[in-house]
Amino acid sequence: MALEDALLDILVCPIDKRGLLYFADDAVLYNPRLRRLYRIENDIPLMLARQAVPVPEEDHSRLMKCARRGEVTRVTAGQDDLGGGEDGTGDDDAGAGDLARQPVDSQPGLAD
Repeated sequence: MALEDALLDILVCPIDKRGLLYFADDAVLYNPRLRRLYRIENDIPLMLARQAVPVPEEDHSRLMKCARRGEVTRVTAGQDDLGGGEDGTGDDDAGAGDLARQPVDSQPGLAD
């Protein structure tokens, strides 16, 4: 079962507070900027920062290719900050917005 639109309208990454890519078929939400994956179990997104799964380079590339091919189910809240380059930098014109990766320690409230 897919997540409801009302929930997707407000879901953001708990670390950088920006939008996520929703892959319903894989039951995951993905933050391409931080390369963190949030699993969905029993139709409940596991959105605690400590539950985020780091994504290796090859998986990141695969997910971004899927997104560019239109295989992403939806982009959650904060749609303007997703899209772009295969490496997550937003350098190619394949999407809109900025995928620039920011180190977690430079994110507000995460330096401690």
